[in-house]
Amino acid sequence: MCGICGELRLDGEAPGRKRIDAMLRVLAPRGPDDEGHWQSGPLAMGHRRLAIIDLSEAGHQPMHDQASGLTLVFNGTIYNYPALQRTLRDRGHVFHGHSDTEVILRAWAEWGPACVERLHGMFAIAVWDSRAQRLYLVRDRFGIKPLYYSIDDHRVLFASSLPALLAAGGIDTTIDNVALHHHFTLHAVVPAPRTILKGVRKVAPATRLCIDTDGGVTVDVWWRLRATRPAVARTEWEWTEAIHDALRSAVEKRKQIADVPVGVLLSGGLDSSLLVALLAEAGVDDLKTFSVGFEDKPEEKGSEFEYSDQVVARYHTDHHKFVIPNSEVLKRLPEAVRAMAEPMVGQDAVAFYLLAEQVSRHVKVVQSGQGADEVFGGYFWYPRMHDDSGPPLARFARHYFDRDHDEFCEMINVDDCGIDYTSALVEEHLGMADADEFIDQVLRFDVTTLIVDDPVKRVDNMTMAWGLEARVPFLDHELVELAAQMPPELKLRSGGKHVLRTIARGRIPDAVIDRPKGYFPVPALKYVEGEFLDFMREILTSDACRQRGLYNPAYVSRLLSEPERHFTRIQGSKLWHLALLEFWLQTHVDPLSAGA
Repeated sequence: MCGICGELRLDGEAPGRKRIDAMLRVLAPRGPDDEGHWQSGPLAMGHRRLAIIDLSEAGHQPMHDQASGLTLVFNGTIYNYPALQRTLRDRGHVFHGHSDTEVILRAWAEWGPACVERLHGMFAIAVWDSRAQRLYLVRDRFGIKPLYYSIDDHRVLFASSLPALLAAGGIDTTIDNVALHHHFTLHAVVPAPRTILKGVRKVAPATRLCIDTDGGVTVDVWWRLRATRPAVARTEWEWTEAIHDALRSAVEKRKQIADVPVGVLLSGGLDSSLLVALLAEAGVDDLKTFSVGFEDKPEEKGSEFEYSDQVVARYHTDHHKFVIPNSEVLKRLPEAVRAMAEPMVGQDAVAFYLLAEQVSRHVKVVQSGQGADEVFGGYFWYPRMHDDSGPPLARFARHYFDRDHDEFCEMINVDDCGIDYTSALVEEHLGMADADEFIDQVLRFDVTTLIVDDPVKRVDNMTMAWGLEARVPFLDHELVELAAQMPPELKLRSGGKHVLRTIARGRIPDAVIDRPKGYFPVPALKYVEGEFLDFMREILTSDACRQRGLYNPAYVSRLLSEPERHFTRIQGSKLWHLALLEFWLQTHVDPLSAGA
C-alpha cells in the first residue's frame, strides 16, 4: 500500500523534480517507510512506500525493467501474486524478490496491458512503456485504490490524491458544476471521471487509460459486473453455501498475503463481526480487533460497544477500544478534512480518521466490512425502493437523493442549474444491460459507482492518512460476481443481508445478527448544536464563503436557524453538507489562490 505520482511532459520539456517532490510530501503519510524517484525522457515518477509485502529493498519503487523498457509505480495489494509468479517463472521470467509489484511488472512484460485482468486485489497502477512512449493508468475493478490525474497542453500529472496534484501547481481549481450537482444529490459522491474541480479527473474503476506523448488519450473499460441469474437455478441452501465459501476464501487470502500482522476494524455490526468469526475459524488465535465510540447525545448513542464487546468475549480477541469525547471531534476535524482527497460528508469519516490513528500504533493492515451492505442489500432504502412503483429513476430518487433538483437550484448560485445532471447519470446507469431486476440495477450501480466515492474512498483516505492499509473482503470481485447473480429476495429478506445473517448464525451472538442496522455514529455531526453549530456558522458566514458566492444566503440562513429540521432522505445533516464542502475548499483550494 503506497502513494504514487508522476509527470509526463507533452511539450518536449523535461519533467520537474520539484513537482514530484511536492506531490510526494503530500503523499508521505500513505507511505512512511520509503521514498523513490525515477526519471527518463519525458516521464518522471515518484513513490512513497508502506512496506507490507517483501519488506526488503527488492520491493522498492519505482520499479524498472531494462529488458522490456517498462517502469512501474503501484499502490495496492495483489492477493494472487504467488500463483502469477509461479506461472511467470514457468515462462522464463526471473525474479529478484517476492513482491507483488515485481509480479505486475513481469506480467505486463508477458501479457501487456491485458495482464490486469489476471490480477485479484486492489490496485492503482502507472506503467511507462519507454519503447512505445506511452503512459498507462489503471484502476482496480471497484476503485478501492484511488488514482487522480490532470491533463493540459503541456503535461499529464497523476497521483494517489487530489491534494497531491494541487501541490504540483498549475491546476484549474474552478468548480465543476456537473460534479457539484452530483455532490449535493448523491451524498458527496462525484462519480469518475469527474471531481469537484474542473482541472482534476480520476480514473474510473476497471478502466485503463493509455496516454501518448502527443496528448492522445484512449480509455478502455476492462471489466463489467453482470447482475443476471445463472443458467442453472440454485436453492437457498446452495446459494448460502456458495457465498459462504467465497467469503471465507476472500477473508483468508487477505490474511495470508502480508508479511506483517493483520487486524480487524470491529464496529459491532454484522459485517465486521462475521470477519472476526471467519478469521478465528481460519486459525488466527492472536487476532487484534479495534473499536471506536463517541459521546452519546439524547437523539443517538455514540458507540456500538454493547455489540462489539459480545464478539470480543466470544472469540477472546486482543481488543482495543477507544472512546472519543465530542471536544476531541471538533478539535481534530480540520485534520480529517486535510486528509480528504475530495469532500466527504459521511459522519464516520472523522471516526475512521481518529480510529486509524490509534490502530496504526499496533498494526499496519486491517480488514474492514465495507461493501457488505451494497453487495448484499443491507441499507434501509433498498426495500423501500423495491416496494415502490414507477420508472427506475423515480423509484431510486424518491428514496436516495439528498435534494431534488428544485431544491438544488434554490440552494446554489450557478448559471446552469436548470439541467438535472444527476438524474441523467442515474438513469443511464440503471438502464445499462445485464441486470435482470430493478434491485439488481440498483445494487450494481451502488457497488460499481456510488460505493467507490463514498465509503470505500472514505476508508482509504482516513486509514492511509496514518499509514494503515484497509482490506475489504466483501469487495472481492469473485464474491461480488457471485452475489450479483443471486436473487434479490435472498438479499432483502430478514431486513437485508439475509444470506450473511444465515452464515453468521451460530458464529456470532444472535444479538449482533438481529440488531437493527447500525452505522458508525458521530452524533455531534448529525444533530448539530452548541459549539458544532457555531463552527458551521463561522464557516458559512466567513468572508471566503461569501466571496465564493456558491450558496444562496437565504437557504444557508434557513438551515442555520433550524439545523435539526433539515435532514436528507437517508438522515444526513444538510447543514453539515454545506459546511463540509466550504471547509474543504478553504482547506485545499483557497491557500493556492492566496499563493501559500
